[in-house]
Amino acid sequence: MSAAAPVSLVLRVRRVWDRLAAYLPLVLMGFMAMTTYWLVRNTPVMGQAELEAAPRHVPDYFMRDFSVKVFGDDGKLKSEMLGIEGRHYPDTDTLEIDQPRIRVLGAEGRITTAVAVRGLVNADGSEAQLFDKAIVVREANVNAQGVATPRSELHSDFLHLFANTEQVRSHLPVVLVRGAGDHFTADGMDYDNLDRVMQLIGRVRGTLQPPKNKK
Repeated sequence: MSAAAPVSLVLRVRRVWDRLAAYLPLVLMGFMAMTTYWLVRNTPVMGQAELEAAPRHVPDYFMRDFSVKVFGDDGKLKSEMLGIEGRHYPDTDTLEIDQPRIRVLGAEGRITTAVAVRGLVNADGSEAQLFDKAIVVREANVNAQGVATPRSELHSDFLHLFANTEQVRSHLPVVLVRGAGDHFTADGMDYDNLDRVMQLIGRVRGTLQPPKNKK
């Protein structure tokens, strides 16, 4: 075999490589273009809701030493709510109140008051949640039929009041004091004033005072 054969082979390989090198940029550009197209086709598109910033739980206005009164169609006062400070949150449309004091005048003239360390009221005032040392007091009353209802107190660290349905609920321990000496405790409660029904939940303990003899 002559020495020219290896030299010829080397020259051929070099020519092939030179041709490939000339087309290599085109091949790389084509590969990059295909890769970019694939990424564009397979990258998930963010929806409009995702592009918008999530609403923050930040108050948009404050009230200090305020009083809010609600009147009926006849012009008579139905309820009044006072607080040391109130903060309105637009994301939930709720009003958070420090040291709320609520006073409600019932249809029969019976007065109900409620106090707590903190309160949370929804937009239309139909629901109020009372937190920490919540107390609801219903004053004694005699209705149009002459039936007397004794004074009652309800104590708990959480009370959920429903104005439209006249219900009070709690999933925390409650203490009920009624009249001169009736005393009940329970792990929770559900009270319906319209139906005059109270359900005491969990461990229930009670003390009933015998009625006084009328002379």
